Amino acid sequence: MLSVSAFWRRRVLRGVVGWGAAWLVVAGGVGSAGALTAAPAAGTLPPEVEAVLARTKLPRESLSVMVVDAQAAGKASPRLAHRAQVPVNPASVMKLVTTYAALEQLGPAYVWNTPVYVQGTVQDGSLRGNVYIQGQGDPKLVMERLWLLMRRLQGQGIQVIVGDIVLDRTAFDVPDQDPARFDGEPLRPYNASPEALLLNYKSSVMTFVPDAAAGLARIQYDPPLAGVQRQPTVALAAPGADCGDWRTALRAELSDPSKVSFQGVYPAACGERVWPVAAADPRGFAARAVEGMWRDLGGKLTGSVRDGKAPPGLKPAFVVTSPALAEVVRDVNKYSNNVMAQQVFLTLALQKNGVATFDGAREVLRQWWQARVGDADLPQVDNGAGLSRDARLTAQALARMLQVAWVSPVMPELVASLPITGVDGTLRRSQSRAGTAHLKTGSLRDVMAVAGYVHAASGRRYVLVAVVNHPNAGAARPVLDSLIDWTAREQ
Repeated sequence: MLSVSAFWRRRVLRGVVGWGAAWLVVAGGVGSAGALTAAPAAGTLPPEVEAVLARTKLPRESLSVMVVDAQAAGKASPRLAHRAQVPVNPASVMKLVTTYAALEQLGPAYVWNTPVYVQGTVQDGSLRGNVYIQGQGDPKLVMERLWLLMRRLQGQGIQVIVGDIVLDRTAFDVPDQDPARFDGEPLRPYNASPEALLLNYKSSVMTFVPDAAAGLARIQYDPPLAGVQRQPTVALAAPGADCGDWRTALRAELSDPSKVSFQGVYPAACGERVWPVAAADPRGFAARAVEGMWRDLGGKLTGSVRDGKAPPGLKPAFVVTSPALAEVVRDVNKYSNNVMAQQVFLTLALQKNGVATFDGAREVLRQWWQARVGDADLPQVDNGAGLSRDARLTAQALARMLQVAWVSPVMPELVASLPITGVDGTLRRSQSRAGTAHLKTGSLRDVMAVAGYVHAASGRRYVLVAVVNHPNAGAARPVLDSLIDWTAREQ
């Protein structure tokens, strides 16, 4: 069985706005790895790219692209530029802006600290008082680390809390978001919204394990949630049923925050499967997870888990520390995780202003961009994750930023965070030549994009930014594959 950590890295971190396993189409019309190609004339596209555009019925005007030497910022003409100055929606490629800005401003070794305060007296295993957990925006306070937090609390000699567990979420001043607002899919983990005390990405994992002898599948739920009735098993489908659309076959009832049930069946042919689901009650998820984990470890609570503020002047009993930013950025970019990207984005404002707001984060990023990249073509970053219909940037501006990043001290961390074609992350199943490029992917309805670095046959590194905005953007994968392969061949 996959651990919850492995699952989140492989499944939830991947986010639907990334391409993931969907990039399967082989781009046609590209030559062998050793072929030489002439740079197209200004305003034209390589013939192989034109051919794939025609075959996929995408107009030339739907594509914006820039290819330029990574180390020649301002010193050489681009190898390819087509509609590079037109503002476009970049989808998750916007995460490059957020993560590079964070690496430079916070530093690769930056960590998020979550203080835990104990107020009262402890005697014979009982605390007469309250426990306070103060969120500071940690993007990776996942189930295993919540378990460790509770174990450390028990290490203070506490088994019974005669009082409350208080969740301090005041570090982020962000409005509650309707998880159905973006695309009408409130139970998709990619629609989870940020908050100061983000636990397990506001999502649960259901693991289905078939038992043919018993005629049922057992269901494991992680993390444990207080006050939620969860159906422990589901009947198996008739023998011989194929796996097919197994989630639909389950006929799950997931919209009630206090109950999870299934009216259908589970096909034994599926073997063990996992299903991530966002909380039906996002605001109440943290309280349910904290109480559920505490009780699952044998702890007792006479009061409740509620929102509040840690008392000023109280020293923490201990502090839970996150993985370093370099590791967080890797998860954000490799798997296109939206809520982690927003946590990182808001942390820019938290560190500068003492409280995190989206307006504050946008202003911090604007000032950084002007200082590092220039005044022209400022990106419209919205929430910093690219899960937006309003985000905009130009291929030229993003290419310029990637050139600046190439000579930055944090370049190794940024490049290492990007999916590798045909190897891992959202490009694991890319049909472009394996290992030739480190690229961030992006996908929304009407948007398909890649941006990052391509290693050419000569050993030279090129920046590639390619974005398709069109109602038929879902057909653009072979177009972008052909651009990756063209860039990898030397002139």
